[in-house]
Amino acid sequence: MSKDLEAGGFATKDYQDPPPAPLIDADEFTQWSFYRAIIAEFVATLLFLYVTVLTVIGYSNQSDTKNGGQICGGVGILGIAWAFGGMIFVLVYCTAGISGGHINPAVTFGLFLARKVSLVRAILYMAAQCLGAICGCALVKSFQKAHYNEYGGGANSLADGYSTGTGLAAEIIGTFVLVYTVFSATDPKRNARDSHVPVLAPLPIGFAVFMVHLATIPITGTGINPARSFGAAVILNKDKPWDDQWIFWVGPFIGAAIAAIYHQIILRAGAVKALGSFRSSTAV
Repeated sequence: MSKDLEAGGFATKDYQDPPPAPLIDADEFTQWSFYRAIIAEFVATLLFLYVTVLTVIGYSNQSDTKNGGQICGGVGILGIAWAFGGMIFVLVYCTAGISGGHINPAVTFGLFLARKVSLVRAILYMAAQCLGAICGCALVKSFQKAHYNEYGGGANSLADGYSTGTGLAAEIIGTFVLVYTVFSATDPKRNARDSHVPVLAPLPIGFAVFMVHLATIPITGTGINPARSFGAAVILNKDKPWDDQWIFWVGPFIGAAIAAIYHQIILRAGAVKALGSFRSSTAV
């Protein structure tokens, strides 16, 4: 039975970590909530790409002096970063109670490594996210036929003057920041310990996306989300985004794996707990 404990004059709550998700859970296929979550990931990723890519193309058009735009026209890089971070905040808030609000294969991969979701759920989430990204970009292209190809379709690619290693490192570190924030904002231990300080999880997650975009838009356009990069590349279908596509999968997956290991094993002392449990269970 849970109870409140006094710590520093504030009431804190007992907590209990949920059991690890099974690798393969056949029962999920019989639950409507499972399919509802997949649909939610698809729709959320579609809306995410629709708003953000449309913002990128609109800014490119408004700041293009060759086509009557102004140098300082449009929302600017700051506005683009806000569009990405703000949409993540909104969509995670809307879908967190249905699917967990991943909206990103790298986030799903990190949570899978931490045993928060099953392998089956992780694979279908990623498929839904990629399909949603493709449909979102296709919707943008249908609205912006005149400018979509001209301004690069919001596709990610390595900027001129940067090496492949720099781009890969930017994606690894950027995704680490995001996934680390996801783990921290949804940590049941933190929520119990700091229950006197209410934290709306989508807010720090959205801010993490915003801050990473400010730092890495000039380098890679900021991927940190393989579905976002893949969907834009599919609809644009140009050589450069496809040549650099591997950066936007390898980098985020490495960053997500490092974040999962750092949070679960080091910060949460998962390895120590596992070792202690093993010793106690084998003691004579």
